[in-house]
Amino acid sequence: MEAAHPVPDAAGLLAAQRMLQVVEGLRAEDLVLCLISGGGSALLPLPLQGLTLEDKQEVSRQLLASGATISEMNCVRRHLSAIKGGRLAAACHPARVMTLLISDVPGDRPLDIASGPTTADPTRCADALAIVRRYGITLPATARAVLESGAGESIKPGDARLDRSELRMVATPHMVLQAAVAVARDARYEPYILGDALEGEARDVGKVLAGVALHAATRGQPFKPPCVLLSGGETTVTVRGQGRGGRNVECLLSLAIALDGHPRIHALMGDTDGVDGSEDIAGAQIGPDTLLRAWTQGVNPADALANNDGHGFFQALADSVVTGPTRTNVNDFRVICIEAD
Repeated sequence: MEAAHPVPDAAGLLAAQRMLQVVEGLRAEDLVLCLISGGGSALLPLPLQGLTLEDKQEVSRQLLASGATISEMNCVRRHLSAIKGGRLAAACHPARVMTLLISDVPGDRPLDIASGPTTADPTRCADALAIVRRYGITLPATARAVLESGAGESIKPGDARLDRSELRMVATPHMVLQAAVAVARDARYEPYILGDALEGEARDVGKVLAGVALHAATRGQPFKPPCVLLSGGETTVTVRGQGRGGRNVECLLSLAIALDGHPRIHALMGDTDGVDGSEDIAGAQIGPDTLLRAWTQGVNPADALANNDGHGFFQALADSVVTGPTRTNVNDFRVICIEAD
């Protein structure tokens, strides 16, 4: 059943309802196979009693624009959901539940993959409220009442209904980076994995990565060119502008500005599901001439970054990366290629 992402829609609501209908009345000899990947937080928008889909949509929009981490966003989502935070597995009891996970979250925490429909949740409504206050999110009155009353408490560790629930990781960000290592070595570049769980404001991560790349290019430290710097994870974007973008193009544009056209550094960043932000654009690529070409076309890189307009910037240069649906999601992929002097 096809549904919307990153803001949920009615199709996702129907799909979530159907899931719970399918697992009604199971017996101990039954086996439920759950295939769960990133994006499930938006694709399974089943509100708790007293909440509406519109409530969930409004909360989702505010969370996405707030700068909250994926773990923080999913904590709030779990406590407003009738299917996440272990509730799906609990509904399957007493059947055996086998969950195969494709991870798109830093650290591969099962609780944060699709907000953990089959995973016990140690966080509480009070934690969700603290996150809401931290980012100045204005909750619908009904949603605030659910959290303040404790009615949104999820399934906790030790709940007997989850005793027969098992989890297995079948694809992770680290696996993607290891595959990229093999490609780099085949091309005679020494690969270095900086981490598969880098988080932070996208434009800040871009500046930091630029600093590492420039030091390697000019000093040969801590990595000697020719080399490839690989990283994954999930950055965040605090939306202040009116542009079109996603966290990968935001990070990449910040990187390009900081590199200032260095003649031996190229980079590519994208989301492994083929959608960076809310458009069918996976990400983008840059080279030594990126800024010069932008200025030649009358496109101001700093203005584009300030307006959160990464997609607009890279589309103007024909440097967007469009893969189409990849049918998987193992978070962001970032590669910086540094040529030998």
